Amino acid sequence: MEITIKERDNKGFSMAREDDKRAGMMTYSIAGDDHIIIDHTEVDPAFKGRGVGKQLLYKIVDMAREKNIKITPICPFANAMFKKLEDIQDVLKK
Repeated sequence: MEITIKERDNKGFSMAREDDKRAGMMTYSIAGDDHIIIDHTEVDPAFKGRGVGKQLLYKIVDMAREKNIKITPICPFANAMFKKLEDIQDVLKK
């Protein structure tokens, strides 16, 4: 599975692809130089149960760490993952 991040203007997303099929996408809004807001996650039904959403989130978390950015997760999936996973709490905007 290949996961990439793209940004344009004040929006960005991480996308998962496998064999030229889009497995899932997590979108975010850029709220400032050091803050993004994850607002939506979608996973293709064919890829459910394979941890695609979690992989998308970890890709954004890695990018946030590299750029010293904090994340506000308003997407229900991302918000639940931040509450559940202690290893990503460092990028959570308090």
